[in-house]
Amino acid sequence: MNDKKQLKVSAIKEGTVIDHIPAQNLFKVISILRLDKIHTQITFGTNLESKRLGSKAIIKISEIFFHDAEINKIALVAPDAKLNIIKDYEVVEKKVVEVPDEIVGIVKCFNPQCITNHEKITTRFTVVNKKEVSMKCHYCEKITDSEHMEII
Repeated sequence: MNDKKQLKVSAIKEGTVIDHIPAQNLFKVISILRLDKIHTQITFGTNLESKRLGSKAIIKISEIFFHDAEINKIALVAPDAKLNIIKDYEVVEKKVVEVPDEIVGIVKCFNPQCITNHEKITTRFTVVNKKEVSMKCHYCEKITDSEHMEII
């Protein structure tokens, strides 16, 4: 007899599952995708065991499907995230996120003197390194790296 107790997160009929999110970045992903504005069922778990990440988070969003450009924004904080597209309880498509070439309105410029930190201007960056994620500000040309990245 198996004495191990397990809690299972219910399956979704239609929607998106985002897996392999670093546990410490779960709420950043929720913020970037503006999941607080969605009115369908959302289930998430964090600090789940992961062989690759140590601990991971997962999000299940019912009845919502994202465009690649939208979902790729989370690559900044979850570069190994995997998406499963669910239709009629089955995985019909798997996707991996990719760091986009340009980041608009998601990250604050690291430079305290940058105009985007003093006026109501949407931040805009060109990604210069997709592996370690660093980006150059369109306005002041300073480099912001993943260590100093602050999500707006």
